[in-house]
Amino acid sequence: MALDAIADQRLSRRAMQAELLDAETELKLAYAWRDQRDEQALHRLITAYMRLAISMAAKFKRYGAPMNDLIQEASLGLMKAADKFDPDRGVRFSTYAVWWIKASIQDYVMRNWSMVRTGSTSSQKSLFFNMRRVQARLEREAAATGESIDKQKMREMIAKEVGVPLHDVEMMEGRLSGSDYSLNATQSVDDEGREWIEALEDDGPQAAETVENSHDTETLRQWLLSALSTLNERERFIVRERKLRDDPRTLESLGDELGLSKERVRQLEAAAFGKMRKVLETQSREVHNFLG
Repeated sequence: MALDAIADQRLSRRAMQAELLDAETELKLAYAWRDQRDEQALHRLITAYMRLAISMAAKFKRYGAPMNDLIQEASLGLMKAADKFDPDRGVRFSTYAVWWIKASIQDYVMRNWSMVRTGSTSSQKSLFFNMRRVQARLEREAAATGESIDKQKMREMIAKEVGVPLHDVEMMEGRLSGSDYSLNATQSVDDEGREWIEALEDDGPQAAETVENSHDTETLRQWLLSALSTLNERERFIVRERKLRDDPRTLESLGDELGLSKERVRQLEAAAFGKMRKVLETQSREVHNFLG
């Protein structure tokens, strides 16, 4: 165990010392791997984002899995993300990689939670990682109002809250309270029956964090609207389609619609970003990531 802890610390230190990639370099590395299968580019891309993988792995330590195993699974998810990443879609690699890293870690945790398979569908996974947290919140709210909730009603409320069938809640309740590992076990005889589940950190955002994020989002929105107002109609259309859509369009598809070459659309996009950058630089340098 001590050797594993030392190895984890060394890996974490190496990850923290890795380079921070700007958007242009990240894009070049992604193209080099996708188009030329350049393994050096792949290694550099993965190394730069290992700190992200380790950070996400640490959030799952409370499920009882060894940290070095969680990091290994996070690394596998990161490599899958790099292999499937399409740099033409207009999103940062880190944004895309988060989904693959989280999915890989969650699959590992569920595979090793119990000798009985816990679940495989997306709804079952959501239930596994959220049921106890939702139950604890519902119990706190009921206690605050003096309401008494029996077990069956609690199951129904959890099913509605998570958005899964009642049968799934009943099945998962049995899995989570099984003899091989249970978060409902009391911590000690001297702890007045307190369960381990009560010691888990609530994943939900705190009130101060919510207010701060809301303020920052609105401020950024106003800055972007101000910068967009300096563009002509065609430039605004290109920026909107390339950066503000949930599913960003490619240069080629925009070129087909506008009757322009792919290269010409790229030039117009770069010019539009240049105009916006001048406006945004007067507000904050933190918005450069948006135009990266």
